[in-house]
Amino acid sequence: MIPCKDAVTRLWAYLDRTLGKAPETELEEHLGLCRHCCGELEFAKQVRGALAKTGRAGEPTDDVRSRLEAFVKGLGQPKSEG
Repeated sequence: MIPCKDAVTRLWAYLDRTLGKAPETELEEHLGLCRHCCGELEFAKQVRGALAKTGRAGEPTDDVRSRLEAFVKGLGQPKSEG
């Protein structure tokens, strides 16, 4: 099974239906077992929907994508005090 890092990097291409057969199969197998990445996929779908409503459908810019990925990674982290 592919690691979560690889799965997450494939999500946008998966939604665009631009993954090859083997990478798509690997991702779907991963999604069948990993609740975290299923949540990432749902989040990506929501972002896509929000972008479509603003007329900016498609993959977000690299800056937006990296900021979203950092935000999502931080969701499971305990907040530091100080």
